[in-house]
Amino acid sequence: MRINKYAFSGGQATVEEHREKGGNTDVDISFKYLTFFLEDDDHLASIKKSYESGEMLTGELKKIAIDTITPIIQEYQARRAQVTDDVMQEFFKIRQIKV
Repeated sequence: MRINKYAFSGGQATVEEHREKGGNTDVDISFKYLTFFLEDDDHLASIKKSYESGEMLTGELKKIAIDTITPIIQEYQARRAQVTDDVMQEFFKIRQIKV
């Protein structure tokens, strides 16, 4: 995943500053991904609290996001690979509407 390299972080400039001030979940892209893809709201709230307090660093948050999103993407890619031209033709086939 390219989250480590490209996802904008709400963390501070240094580890010391981050531990002192905490991260900003309002602008952190990794956290935004988790709001959509993490199914456990209690775990999300715990992550938010840890990150905003400075207990959790940006790298740790990004790792959680990667670990959460990767299986979803892998499943999507596997299903997409099963779509053939025949499946697409069947999907777009004109058929009568049953009323």
